[in-house]
Amino acid sequence: MQFFFEILIGGLLSGVMYSLVALGFVLIFKASGVFNFAQGAMVYFAALSVVGLMESGLPLWAAAIGAFVVMVLMSMATERFVLRKLVNQSPITLFMATIGLSFFLEGLAPLLWGNEVRPLSLGIVDEPIASIMDSTGVLVSSFDLAAAGIAAVLVALLALFFKATSIGRALRAVADDHQAALSLGIPLQRIWVVVWSVSGFVALVAGMLWGSRNGVQFALTMTALKALPVLILGGFTSIPGAIVGGLIIGAAEKLAEIYVPQLLQAQFGGNFGGIEGWFPYVFALLFLLVRPEGLFGERHIDRV
Repeated sequence: MQFFFEILIGGLLSGVMYSLVALGFVLIFKASGVFNFAQGAMVYFAALSVVGLMESGLPLWAAAIGAFVVMVLMSMATERFVLRKLVNQSPITLFMATIGLSFFLEGLAPLLWGNEVRPLSLGIVDEPIASIMDSTGVLVSSFDLAAAGIAAVLVALLALFFKATSIGRALRAVADDHQAALSLGIPLQRIWVVVWSVSGFVALVAGMLWGSRNGVQFALTMTALKALPVLILGGFTSIPGAIVGGLIIGAAEKLAEIYVPQLLQAQFGGNFGGIEGWFPYVFALLFLLVRPEGLFGERHIDRV
C-alpha cells in the first residue's frame, strides 16, 4: 500500500506539469475559440530563450524577465501579422494559422539560440523530501511538490483574472462572438495581444519547469501532445478543468505504467512495456464516449 501511494502521489504531482501546458491551450481557446497548435512550440521557444539569455551572461531572474518580453513581442507580432488578418474567419482557418506559427517558432528558436540540448537549473533539487520520507516512508520529490505549488498559484491568479477583471470579462465576450464584441467597443486586437501574452507567460513557466527536469531541447514541443488528454478530460474552456484533468491523467499514467504490464503479463505473457506512452490517449478516448464535453466543459444540445 505504501508503494501504491508513492506512485499515486508522484503521478498527481507529475500531472500538474501537464496541466501547465494545458492552461496555455485553454486561455487561447477561451479568447478565440481556436485550438492553438503552436502552444508546444511556444513552450520550447520560451525555455530556449531563457537559456540563451543566461548564456549571454544574465542571471536566471533577468533571463526569465527577458524571455517574457520576447514572448510579449511574439504575441504582438502574431496579432499584427496573423490574427488581425483573420478576424471573423472560420475556426479551421485560425487553426491552420497556428500550425504555420508552430513551424515558424520551431525554426526560429534554434536559429536564434542554437539547437543543442542545454541544462536549466532553477535551484530546486529533485530529491525526496526527508521529513515526509521519515514520517510516512513515502518518497515525494521536492521538485514535483514545488512545481505543484507554482501551478496552484498560477491557476488561482488566472481564475481571478478571468472572473474579477474587466479584461477577463472582455475575453469571455470575445470568445462568445467576435463581431458582437467589436460592436460593443471591445478592442479585439488588444484583447488578443493580452491573452497570447498571458499564454506565453504560462508557456514560459511550463518550459522552465520541463526544461529543468528533462533539459531544454526540441522534445519540449511534444509537450503539446501530452496536454491533449488533459484537455479532453477537463474541457477546452475550463481553467479548473485543466488542473483536474492533469491530475487524473498524471495519476492514471503512472499507475498504468506500473500495474497494467503486470496484469497483462500474468494473463498473456510477453513484454508490455511503454504503456505510459499510449495509455493517456486511450483513457481520454474512452472518456469521450461517456462525456464528450469534458468534466467542466459546456454541454451543447442541438435543437431540431
